Amino acid sequence: MLHLTNLTKEFAGKPLFTDITWHLKKGERVGLVGDNGAGKSTLMRIIAGLVESSSGNLQFARGATAGYLPQEGLTTRGRTLFNEALSALEELQAIEQELKELTRRLGESLADDPDHDTLLDRFGHLQEEFRLRGGFTMEAEVGTVLRGLGFLPSDWERDCGEFSGGWQMRIALAKLLLKRPNVLLLDEPTNHLDIEARNWLEEYLCSYPYSVILVSHDRFFLDCVCSRITEVWNHTLSDYHCSYTRYLTLREERVSAMREAKRRQDEEVAAMEDFIRRFRYNANKASLVQSRIKQLEKVERIVIPPERKRIRFNFPEAPKSGRIVMELKKLTRSYGSKEVLESVDLIAEKGERIALVGHNGAGKSTLMRVLAGGEFQGGERLVGVNVTMDYFAQDQADVLTGDRSVYDEILAEAPYDSVPRLRDILGAFLFCGDDIHKQVGVLSGGEKNRLALAKMLLRPSNLLLMDEPTNHLDLNSKEVLLDALRSFGGTVIFVSHDRYFIDHLATRVVEVEGGTIASYQGDYEYYLARKKGEETVSETSRKGEACLVPTLLSSPAPLPPLAKDERLRKREEEKQRQKEESSRKKRMAELEREIGELEKLLGGLEQEMADPSFFTDSERSRQGGEQHLQLTEQIAELYNQWESCHAG
Repeated sequence: MLHLTNLTKEFAGKPLFTDITWHLKKGERVGLVGDNGAGKSTLMRIIAGLVESSSGNLQFARGATAGYLPQEGLTTRGRTLFNEALSALEELQAIEQELKELTRRLGESLADDPDHDTLLDRFGHLQEEFRLRGGFTMEAEVGTVLRGLGFLPSDWERDCGEFSGGWQMRIALAKLLLKRPNVLLLDEPTNHLDIEARNWLEEYLCSYPYSVILVSHDRFFLDCVCSRITEVWNHTLSDYHCSYTRYLTLREERVSAMREAKRRQDEEVAAMEDFIRRFRYNANKASLVQSRIKQLEKVERIVIPPERKRIRFNFPEAPKSGRIVMELKKLTRSYGSKEVLESVDLIAEKGERIALVGHNGAGKSTLMRVLAGGEFQGGERLVGVNVTMDYFAQDQADVLTGDRSVYDEILAEAPYDSVPRLRDILGAFLFCGDDIHKQVGVLSGGEKNRLALAKMLLRPSNLLLMDEPTNHLDLNSKEVLLDALRSFGGTVIFVSHDRYFIDHLATRVVEVEGGTIASYQGDYEYYLARKKGEETVSETSRKGEACLVPTLLSSPAPLPPLAKDERLRKREEEKQRQKEESSRKKRMAELEREIGELEKLLGGLEQEMADPSFFTDSERSRQGGEQHLQLTEQIAELYNQWESCHAG
């Protein structure tokens, strides 16, 4: 489907990619990962034809097309939502118009007209093409995609210009999915999607008939969609044919192996350099010295890229609070005539990690603002004993002062006794050196979020209210934030559309829907299972099979049968993988032992050869040279086997 050959891209003389050769097969779903600035988006833009490479070739299969969704910057207006989405199928619409015109002309022409047979043949050909390409269902397909991405039928006749930036990106995504390019390039497609839309997109991409390359900071999404992970690292691409979670393990093993290989190479290079230095001016060793110099020149040095930077922080120790941290009683919040929250009751207890879930516009952020002290029309909001809270709003990064420097922004709200720690706090959030003097206004979305999170470390609190704290954070930053929140000693109430983040943090899920809330004591998987059970009960009730309802209600969050089968299958696959992994590691250990023994023999031989008297005996020196060559070749072959075994 796609073939890159010796592709190189440079910016200002610095290499971004060097001699990349890479293949993409039809139907593959590839997750493109790497550090910020590694070149993931640039590579996608090169494939999409928006950026030229410095050298090399890019070749698509005959007739293949590429479609690219950038992270931001797309806006549309002047057409209704439905017509804008339908415009993605302009080729089908053109065929439809031609069919209408042919129908009109056939109706006017006589059977013995010279052009009648030609028109009829053209009509039959176009009608079959129209059918095969889904022309008769294209409007239904548009509706399916729009609903899947969270648009209500009442939105379909609205002008696109009425939608905000996040919804504009959904419109662009809808059009791209409807075009169905052979290579679908998605750069952070989940950034503006809620959980329901993400789940729909996962299913859509898993059944997509062509190839997909995507960049995402949603770990759960990557695991669900991608069967191949390609890492942009060290100016090249490294492939891992596995899930993202498995990739993390394999990558660590690979980097460890590279470090070990680098250590051994450094030792060998040091030994050769020492030999050259010692015998450079010894006439009897001139040929050996030259041989070592040539060997040294041929050594392809292993380069270990610097360690990935990671945010490392802990929230200040939480002051002790009472058992009940926050309570809402019959609370009502409305905007004009629309009641977003209707007589809501909620109790948050000490140590809980509560996830607020629900579709966009359900009222999660409104509930979060009320919990943080925002206005409401009726009911009560009761704060517990000795509760000190900190609130991270969804637009927290937008309320930073743009003309301040990073350091001045955090200094403005720092207590006097925290001032000596400010540089350390900023360093923990990757603001090092001159970065602290950057103006806030020029920071990226991720940098602003990190700065806003850093400000939460200035004062101790025991209740954290966090509305979308993971927005614009990369995978590593999310992981460290997750670790910090899990070790936090207070209470956390948060909103997130990141499934992995919710799965690994929430101890209770509160669903906000239709102005009311429903509480589920358990993690997100438990919540989904309960929801599945409730939907089954509801469906059974509608069919009049009320006798089954008590059984379903009494069942403690049963997993759907398909989920159980899937778990069993994955468990068997994991057992087989562990068995193969154990066998592979055993073989690697054997190879390492053999390599160690041969390198010991080689080292002893080289020590003998370093003795000036060694070469006085011509037969001895000949045998020594042959033995040295044989040992070197054996070691090289074993290293090749080790590398093949490690690559798995």
